[in-house]
Parts: sequence; structure tokens; C-alpha cells
Amino acid sequence: MAITIKTLTDYLETIAPSALQESYDNAGLIVGNENTPIKGVLLCLDSIEAIVEEAIALNCNLIIAHHPIIFQGLKRLNGKNYVERTVLKAIKHDIAIYAIHTNLDNVYYQGVNAKIAEKLQLVDTKILSPKPTAASVGLPESSVGSGMIGKLAAPMTERAFLQFIKDQMQVSCIKHTQLLGKPVEKVAVCGGAGGFLLKQAIRQGADIFITSDYKYHEFFDADGHLVIADIGHYESEQYTIELLHEIISQKFSNFALYCTNLDTNPVRYF
Repeated sequence: MAITIKTLTDYLETIAPSALQESYDNAGLIVGNENTPIKGVLLCLDSIEAIVEEAIALNCNLIIAHHPIIFQGLKRLNGKNYVERTVLKAIKHDIAIYAIHTNLDNVYYQGVNAKIAEKLQLVDTKILSPKPTAASVGLPESSVGSGMIGKLAAPMTERAFLQFIKDQMQVSCIKHTQLLGKPVEKVAVCGGAGGFLLKQAIRQGADIFITSDYKYHEFFDADGHLVIADIGHYESEQYTIELLHEIISQKFSNFALYCTNLDTNPVRYF
């Protein structure tokens, strides 16, 4: 029996309820009809035009992305920018696009930051900044919120841990604040732009805060309390694709499921 888009997205929203997305977000079914039977699913971070072309080649009629292709309302669909071209191509080829963004960021169990913590082999993890909205979606408060904090099984020097981050997260470079000459044991993380959590990371005694999208003057805010390590937005969230594959494949086997082979990171390093 064919599984509909709604059946799959309803399941995903038992893990990451849509009510947990941030007010600025646009998670959910962006393009397509929820009652359409699924032929195949392509997983990605960014549902750009090249991803739609990949879905066409793989005979997938559903793209599940972390980042929504549409954040703000579209007034025209003329194909004049990458967002319009992506939406037009998806509609033309009957491909639905679904985004599971800050709602997946904001859950502890099978969430984006849990995956980062797993890659960094953190133990005794917990939500860095719990949200009071947890009860409204039927979840305990400790399982909903922003970021994550945990410990290494054994302390590491700062330089050794920075190299460990590069190896585990597959990043080519890390922007960081001045090293403090102290062992790293307590680690705070936030996939994507997590600068808003710095005070929480300091308050909870983190030795290092791993996130992305830090601006020049914001690095001063570490103020000797900890090390800020900016590993890049794409780099911090890339394992969300692997996470989604694990979540979906454990529940469904009625359709083909693919992880994109494309690197959609718009940032390049020379």
C-alpha cells in the first residue's frame, strides 16, 4: 500500500512537532499536495534547484529539506531568482518540498543537536536552553529547547579538541576565539546560528561553544569565559541528512529513500 506525503510528515511531526518551530520559520509542506502517494524521497539541507533536478533523476516526488526554500512570501513566480526557479521546477515536475527546520532543532530526542553531540561523543547531554512551550505539544520540558550541552568522556586539550571537531564534523577550518590554556570537558553546541545561546553556555560552565555564523564583534563576547568555535553553518548541520535517513528508514520501507549526493553549501574556502 502506497504511503502518502501526509502519513510521512505526520510521523515526522510526532518527533518534531510543527508547533515547536520558531516564529520566523516556515517549516512544513511548502510545495505539493499532502495526499499524494510517495514514489521516492530525497533528503537534503537546502532544497535548491539542483536538488530538484536530482530528485527528477532519482524519480523522487518528495524532497525533505532542513532549510525551507521559502522564508518570506513570494509575490511573483517569474523564475528571476533561485527561490522562484526552484519552486517552479518542483511544481512543473510534481515534486513536493517539505522542510523540517527549527522544530527539529528544538527537540532533544532525535534532534539536530543530539546528532552533533553524538558525532562529538558527548555524554550526559541535556538541552542548553529549555523552552516552556514543551507542555503545549505533550512533551516533558527537559526534551524541548535550543542547543545542547554535555561532557567528553575524558578531558582534552583545546588544540586536541579543535582537531577532534575538524575530524568528526568534517570541517576544513574553524574560526575561534583565543585559547584559554584550560582542558576541555564541558561542551555546548548549537547547529546553525547559535550566538543567542552564548550566555547560557557561559552560565552552565561550558569550556567551549560550537556553533556558526558568528560576526566579528560577537567573538569578543566570549570575554575569556570560554572558547567560541565557529565551524560553519552547513558544516554544523550536515549530519541532519543522516539523522533524517535514520528516522525515516526505521519506520518506513514502502518507498525509495535517498540522501543527496550534492554539496549545497554556498560558502567556499580558498
